[in-house]
Amino acid sequence: MQPFELPEFYMPYPARLNPDLDGARVHSKAWAYEMDMIDVPQEGTVIWDEHDFDSHDYALLCAYTHPDCPGPELDLVTDWYVWVFYFDDHFLELFKRTHDMAGARAYLDRLPLFMPVEGAITEVPTNPVEAGLADLWVRTVPTMTADWRRRFVDSTKALLDESLWELANINEGRLSNPIEYIEMRRKVGGAPWSANLVEHAAGAEVPHVIAASRPMHVLRDTFSDAVHLRNDLFSYEREVHDEGELSNGVLVFEKFLDVGTQEAADAVNDLLTSRLHQFEHTTLTELQPLFDEHGVDPEGRLKVLAYVKGLQDWQSGGHEWHMRSSRYMNKNAQATRSPFPFGPSGLGTSAARLVPALLESLAVRARRHANVPFRPVGALRKPPIDLPFGTTLSPHLARARENVVDWAARMGIFEPVPGGPAHEGVWTEEKIRDYDLPLCAAGIHPDASAEQLDITSGWLAWGTYGDDLYPVVFGRTPDMTAAKVTTARLAECMPIDGAPTIVPVSALERSLVDLWQRTSAPMTPEARETFRRTIVVMTESWLWELENMHLNRIPDPVDYIEMRRRTFGSDLTMALSRIGHGQTVPAHIYQTRPVQALENSAADVAWMINDIYSYQKEIQFEGEVHNLIRVVEHFLDTDLERATAVVGRMLADRLAQFLHVIEVELPALFTDYDLDADAQAMLLHYAEELKHWIAGILIWHEDCRRYREEDLLRQFGPASPGAVAAAAVPATGSVSTSGPTVVASLRGPTGLGASSARLTPPAAVAGR
Repeated sequence: MQPFELPEFYMPYPARLNPDLDGARVHSKAWAYEMDMIDVPQEGTVIWDEHDFDSHDYALLCAYTHPDCPGPELDLVTDWYVWVFYFDDHFLELFKRTHDMAGARAYLDRLPLFMPVEGAITEVPTNPVEAGLADLWVRTVPTMTADWRRRFVDSTKALLDESLWELANINEGRLSNPIEYIEMRRKVGGAPWSANLVEHAAGAEVPHVIAASRPMHVLRDTFSDAVHLRNDLFSYEREVHDEGELSNGVLVFEKFLDVGTQEAADAVNDLLTSRLHQFEHTTLTELQPLFDEHGVDPEGRLKVLAYVKGLQDWQSGGHEWHMRSSRYMNKNAQATRSPFPFGPSGLGTSAARLVPALLESLAVRARRHANVPFRPVGALRKPPIDLPFGTTLSPHLARARENVVDWAARMGIFEPVPGGPAHEGVWTEEKIRDYDLPLCAAGIHPDASAEQLDITSGWLAWGTYGDDLYPVVFGRTPDMTAAKVTTARLAECMPIDGAPTIVPVSALERSLVDLWQRTSAPMTPEARETFRRTIVVMTESWLWELENMHLNRIPDPVDYIEMRRRTFGSDLTMALSRIGHGQTVPAHIYQTRPVQALENSAADVAWMINDIYSYQKEIQFEGEVHNLIRVVEHFLDTDLERATAVVGRMLADRLAQFLHVIEVELPALFTDYDLDADAQAMLLHYAEELKHWIAGILIWHEDCRRYREEDLLRQFGPASPGAVAAAAVPATGSVSTSGPTVVASLRGPTGLGASSARLTPPAAVAGR
């Protein structure tokens, strides 16, 4: 008996079959025999026999996912999929089942030798995986640019290396949290690798100038997430019941949401659908502006559109294959794939399901744009936030508090701006004192000089001011031109060498020029470029928020989480923390999975704290849609109480992951990369800085006057929509007006006002 009934899938794109299927079947079997993948024992275990190979039918998968490529190309692509599935099963039998971590590392370390970006392969294969990879590499790369080869190497290496993450979780009996799972599944699941092969199969290499842009990343990631989540639904029975696998989205949702398997499967399908809708939204709204911005020529535009079509073909073809392959749980799949059970079925009839599938999705799409702004919510009953660490403060805090006010006045931050309040600026002296950003800054380096503390306070003030200013000035019109021009000018305020190329004309520009010059002067050109990029990432993310605001669009949950790190200024924060690291830690170490997991989990805890404390401010007083609690309310179609509890659980899980990385994964990283004592000490120090950051963000939210209801009523004024809404909420109503949950486990001083003594490095935008 199946553990759950497969849900109704959103799949409007018709699946088509490549006419060269039979030829690919013959070729791929001959190739697999040639590579010793069939009936040849590996360390005493036969991975596949001929029946296994035939029943999996990888040629059918490729004929569905690449319906238009010519026969020789279909043969090549099919061989790649035979190889990747063989690798997966080979790794399972030799290393996952035996829990052989050391052997797995040695095995994986050899595979990049058979994927040289430049030059010939010099290593001799010792097993079918190596032999297959060597053969495929020389047949694939000659027609592609070096840029594509590098991207394909990266995605292939991630696919191989992150098998260790799965193995480590199995060895520990550790189930990942949903955010970690989505991030890691993209790598170990292989769909980004498939997206690279789509470029090859379709003859549609993405132009280098836009390959790293947000829209292209979103298309790849939404495609990948949908492929992986669909696979999780079909493979749950085999992976969880037979293989003891922990990397399955249904299992992750089942445990995280504390629901039954069927409800978890339905939630996974809802997320799959949301990711497909995000794919379509990005295609329709972001590609044309991207082409125009980068001057992509007509040929390049056609290639990108062919690539998008290739991803759609893969999505629909992969679905059809899952419903037919003996590898997966697909009983009753034919009955669940169409919302109209009496419609046509069978090969070639999927096009008849296009209109019904689109009609079925209209209600979901409409609900995403149906947010009611300025609705009364009252003060939020906050979930427990339990931190086992604290921090200290710079002794120059009192002076920095006065200096940041003087600096803001000199920069013109208190002056009126076009589109802002009639007689005052977006910020006033009262507001900047209420927000108390130097309190956040004082936790970055307790031993900071007075000048250093002033610079950090200025960055926090600048980022938070900009985040407040954009919706006020640019949020009232759907025309994004002025916002994009403003954002582009901000980048010009930060030259890598020499003076700014523009004359600052606003408080936002003047203050940025001042901060940039004071901060970047002692940096190397490479460090300046890295630091500048973090600021550009943050300011460009403000445009994404504006676009959602104009559309009144509640973001897709995965897109929101990933963009929230940018809008919160997490990258800028990490760069500020690394300034003192020098060359002690090799640059490539910061790109490893453990360090990325350390940073991302810390960032998520910090901005989730902000979303919890700012919920009333954003939803009731600002009419916002960018808040995780609001996103969860919408995605789960649930009430505020449950959504808040889910976010609280998510925060706790990300905190647990942060601590797990420090306690388990960093020591393993030290061994794997043979880091010297100085590098180890610097990474551990970095982890301590991030602990201070998390604690300090919480303390700042507790002590500043930016989020409490009484302060919101005072700052927004009695005539604001939020104030009117607040007056309509009865004190004894169902919406909680209780005070925040006080964190009892924070170490250090306690009592009124003492929370300031437990601060940490701030996020660049300290609070929304």
